[in-house]
Amino acid sequence: MNALLINYEFCSGCHACEVACKVENDLPVGQFGIKILQDGPRELENGKWEYNHLPMPTSLCDGCAKRVEEGRLPKCVHHCQAGVMNFGPVEEMAKIAATMKKCALFTIEA
Repeated sequence: MNALLINYEFCSGCHACEVACKVENDLPVGQFGIKILQDGPRELENGKWEYNHLPMPTSLCDGCAKRVEEGRLPKCVHHCQAGVMNFGPVEEMAKIAATMKKCALFTIEA
């Protein structure tokens, strides 16, 4: 089984993953295979501000099964401008995730 690993610490919220997914899967307006959720902005007690961008695969995501069968990366990973997305076997992605501060690991079933 494969997994999508997203490092939330460095996501810039550019939406390249959303756009690439919509184009690859010809998704209609309002439908997403991956969606950027925004958390914040909010002022923290220390006076700093926090604003997070959280890419989340939806139920429409199949991990670009056809692309992966051809030996290519899912479209969202391929087009991630910040390089915060990884894709591969769950065990491999879990080892990488263990070294990260803010991340999420999503298993992908095609």
